[in-house]
Amino acid sequence: MKRPPPRDEAAAAGSSGGGFNKGKGRWGGKKRNGQRLGGSGGALSLAAFANAKSRNTGYNPALIKKQKEFYRNAKLISKYKKSKKHQNQSNYPPLPTPEEGGADASDVPKPHDKRKKRTSQSLNVEYEKKRVEDEKAKKERDAMIQAKKEEREKSEAKRKELREKMFKRTRSGQPVMKYRIEHLLETALESSNK
Repeated sequence: MKRPPPRDEAAAAGSSGGGFNKGKGRWGGKKRNGQRLGGSGGALSLAAFANAKSRNTGYNPALIKKQKEFYRNAKLISKYKKSKKHQNQSNYPPLPTPEEGGADASDVPKPHDKRKKRTSQSLNVEYEKKRVEDEKAKKERDAMIQAKKEEREKSEAKRKELREKMFKRTRSGQPVMKYRIEHLLETALESSNK
């Protein structure tokens, strides 16, 4: 079976645009990569490899993520400020100016002062309550810690005393059996009582 005659490069790549190949199609991408990495010879020279690796593409995902987050935060802050400003304008009617026949600006009551005083007093009361509760909780914790510490010290002293008795020896170096037998008897009585 005969092979068909070879077609030109653009037709083989499948591109319909006038005979020039920009890496589209079947073989164009490989060819371009080969040229970028130092020709079509197969092996790369060390210099070509270093140049290919050290090229700065400008793509840094961490930097892009940081920029996106910065812009998102800036957008949220500006929205928040606008809504806050809008709330303040809608809560309080505009103050009359002296030209409109209203009272002097000094006679206009300030709505924020009373609120601030009330909130500061209530905050102080809440702070005091919380402080008292925290102190009570701290005293309880300290008492529990102290009780555990005393219990641990008692058990350690008891163990130390028992250990000393168990390690006692006679003049000839034999263990004193009196304390060992007492210990065995105590453990037997405790286990029978349980």
